[in-house]
Amino acid sequence: MDLAYLLTPLITWITVGPIKFLINSAKARQWAFNLVGNGGFPSNHSAVVSSMATLIALREGISHPAFGVAVTLCFIVVIDANSLRQHVGKQAAAINRLAKDGAGHHWLRERMGHTVVEICGGLATGVAIGHLVFALFARG
Repeated sequence: MDLAYLLTPLITWITVGPIKFLINSAKARQWAFNLVGNGGFPSNHSAVVSSMATLIALREGISHPAFGVAVTLCFIVVIDANSLRQHVGKQAAAINRLAKDGAGHHWLRERMGHTVVEICGGLATGVAIGHLVFALFARG
């Protein structure tokens, strides 16, 4: 296996995490350790899948079956991030409101999904990192 395919998602994840933390901290005007995880700009998941799709497109071409699989996975992740996980966050908010005075209620995280802007930021970041990995790990 080519090492670039293994390193691309790892490099993307390690790069986007601190970017998201710094952006969330700047918006909150304090260290945003409680905002680390799901949600926020840019979308980590969208960045990872788009970086792999980009690397496959650049290395193998868009007619390669692996590119089709990567794009399909990318669509699934984006749809999940935008719709399904946002609904889960809304349900968590409703449960928190109903149970706020209940004894023993564990507060549920309400910020789960991504906005379209956060997803687009993740996609753009992933494409950029895919190009960077392609340039750094050129086949020779």
